[in-house]
Amino acid sequence: MALKIDLDLCTGCGACVATCPFGALSQRAEDGKVDVNEACTACGACVDVCPVGALTLEVADRSAMAAEAEQYRGLWVYAEQRAGQLQDVTLELLGQGRTLADKLGVELSAVLLGHQVRGLGDKLFEYGADKVYLVDHPALENYTAEPYAEAMSALVRKYKPEALLAGATSIGRGFIARVAIQVNAGLTADCTELDVDVEKRLLLQTRPAFGGNIMACIVCPDHRPQMATVRPKVFAPLAPVPGRTGELIEEALNLKDPVVRVLETVNAMQNEVNVAGAEFIVTGGRGVGAPENFKLLEDLADALGGAAIGASRAAVDAGWISSFHQVGQTGKTVRPKIYIACGVSGQIQHLVGMSSSDTIIAINKDPDAPIFGVADIGIVGDLFQVVPALTKALRR
Repeated sequence: MALKIDLDLCTGCGACVATCPFGALSQRAEDGKVDVNEACTACGACVDVCPVGALTLEVADRSAMAAEAEQYRGLWVYAEQRAGQLQDVTLELLGQGRTLADKLGVELSAVLLGHQVRGLGDKLFEYGADKVYLVDHPALENYTAEPYAEAMSALVRKYKPEALLAGATSIGRGFIARVAIQVNAGLTADCTELDVDVEKRLLLQTRPAFGGNIMACIVCPDHRPQMATVRPKVFAPLAPVPGRTGELIEEALNLKDPVVRVLETVNAMQNEVNVAGAEFIVTGGRGVGAPENFKLLEDLADALGGAAIGASRAAVDAGWISSFHQVGQTGKTVRPKIYIACGVSGQIQHLVGMSSSDTIIAINKDPDAPIFGVADIGIVGDLFQVVPALTKALRR
C-alpha cells in the first residue's frame, strides 16, 4: 500500500503535514503543494484530514507480488565465520533452520563468505545444511560491509531464497541491512523466536518491541526473501552427523575492492568473561545494592567452578559493573546450563536474554517478583543471607 497525491487537487492547506506522525510530508516552497518521502508508512492519517480528497492510499497489485513470490524457494542461513572459525550462532541457526525448512518442504542452505574458507563447508553439512553457497574472494578475507553485502545480494538475485537468516552479531547486523535494501526486501532485527505459516509460506519473526514491553510477531507478506537477524544463544544447535555431505556450489564473483581496509583487529573481550558462552552464570540486579556487593556473587561463581558473572541493565546503568556482563534485550542473550539470578526483578527486557537457560534459580526477597514466573527454583529471601549460605554449602 502506498500514498498517492493528486497535485491538481492539492490546495497547499498543510492539514496533512501537521497530522503526519512520521514527518513524511512536506510542502514545496514555490507553491505549497505536498510531497511525500520514504518515511511514509501508509498509515492513512493524512487521508482522513485532507479537505479536498487529494490524498489516497493505493493498494499494491497483490496478484503480481504473489506470482513473483512463487519464484522464491528455499531457506538460507548466513554462515558467519571469523578468522576461518565458524561462529556458534551459525550452528544455532542451522538447527532452527532445519526445523523450518522441513516444515516448508524445502532445502536448507548455508552461505559462506570469506577467503580460503572452503574447508568449513564439511562442518556446515554435518550440522544440517543441504547446500553450501561459497564465495571465496580476497575482498572477503577481512569483514567489511560493502563487499559482503555485494556478494550476498548477488547470490540472492540469482538463486532466489524465500527466507534468509543471519546472526544478530556485529557482522550480521552490519551488512544484512544493506542486503535488504539492495534486494528490496523487508528485515526484522534481533529476533528471539522463529516459526513458519506453512499455508501462506510466511516466516513468523518474533522480537521485543516498545522497549521490550511486548513481543511482536512480524511478517513480510509482499517481498522476498523474508529476512531476519537472530540473537545468539536463542536456539540450540543440532547434534552433528559425522560424514553427512551435501552440494557445494562455488560462485566466482567479480567483487570491488572494499573502500574500507582493515588495518588491525583488536579483541576487546580478551580480558573479560564471555558471558554469552558460559555454562554457569551468576547474575546480580538492582537488589545487589552496591558495586562492592558483587564480591558475594563472585564467591558463589568461584564455588561453582568458575561461573561467569552477569548483570541486569539496572546494575550496569548504576555503574556497578561493566556492560560486558549485561544480560537482556540490550545486552547478551545467554543459554547456560544453570542461571542464578540474585536480586533481579525479572522485567521482560531481562527475561528475553536468559529465559532459554536450562535451569533458572531465582533469589529475591519480593515473592511477587516477575523472575519467579520463569524460574525452575525460586528462593524467597534476602540474597545477602542466601548467597553466602549457598557458597558455604557448595564449598563444603
